[in-house]
Amino acid sequence: MLHRGWWLVTSVYLVVDARLTASELVLIGVAQAVAALVFEVPAGVVADTLSRKWSLVVSHVLMGIAMVATALVSDFPALMATQMLWGVSWTFASGADVAWISDELDDPARVPVVLIRAEQAQLIGTVVGLAGVGGLAWLTERSTAMVLAGAAMLLLGLYVVVGFREQRFVPVSRRRWSAAWVILVRGSRLVRDSRVLLAVFAATFLVTGVADAFGRLYPLRLVVLAPAVDPVVWFTGLGVLMCLVGAVVLRVVQPRISGPHTARRGYAVACGVAAAGSGCLALAYEATSASLAVLLAAGALPLTRSFGTIWVNSQTVGAVRATVHSLLAQAEYAGKIVCGLAVAVIADLAGAVPALMVCGALLVIAIIIVQRSTW
Repeated sequence: MLHRGWWLVTSVYLVVDARLTASELVLIGVAQAVAALVFEVPAGVVADTLSRKWSLVVSHVLMGIAMVATALVSDFPALMATQMLWGVSWTFASGADVAWISDELDDPARVPVVLIRAEQAQLIGTVVGLAGVGGLAWLTERSTAMVLAGAAMLLLGLYVVVGFREQRFVPVSRRRWSAAWVILVRGSRLVRDSRVLLAVFAATFLVTGVADAFGRLYPLRLVVLAPAVDPVVWFTGLGVLMCLVGAVVLRVVQPRISGPHTARRGYAVACGVAAAGSGCLALAYEATSASLAVLLAAGALPLTRSFGTIWVNSQTVGAVRATVHSLLAQAEYAGKIVCGLAVAVIADLAGAVPALMVCGALLVIAIIIVQRSTW
């Protein structure tokens, strides 16, 4: 709720208040990914050796600070710094939450169902956040809503400290540095020796790079097509519709999510829908068709992460679970850097339209990689 609502307002803040260019918007995402790439695996190993719970608490604290700080600055270097801190905060959450759930359930057959229900809960929270934080920004100021969302994130970290217990996880009590290295090696070997995991990692590299670039480009594209429309109200409406569509899709998939091929097929279909949406947005010439294209692409891209997380989780083991998810997140951040830089260069030299077409092409390549994973 807090993250999605905050990002809605922030995406408008970066375009309308900070007046960043298309290339600057994408480059901020690249810088964020660089910071996260450096911290991701160490944060995952911390979750596997010390605590899943306290990794999440650290994430909340860093994230809340970054959210508040972003609202207090408007120049490009300062915004890049706050977004890099925000990227670091995610490294302590990625993998730790899934590993914690898997530990506490201790039932591999139930984990995929619970993770799908968690994704549905995130969509509900997104709707509430878009309406709540977006409405607050509309009634007050964008910066005020951003600061309050960040403060609430800090309080949420305190709630995790007080309200949740870590019962099944056994931390490493001796020779932690040595144990951490062994966990990292085991997790890396598991990925290297698995054809399926390598395919998911390669597809994630492309898809996440596209998702980050697309998420920063489409507000600029929509504002250009309809400059007179209130962007906060417009983007809030689009976000709510995206969540409703995503909730319906997850509800349909939930009874079959434990099947051996459901996650792979869902991943490929979501990539295909997103590729179509990205291409349609590039070719759109008015606000209605552009909005429909954004619904397709921005609605489908988060589903790829849901299916990818479940797919990877089914291919790993408890002792290195958080580390493998952190390695997956590293593939995400590497994709943001490499693909994001490529899209930024294209956006700077040729504009947003060719950059969006390239996003669609990269998604098609990801589909091919995923489909070949079972050949």
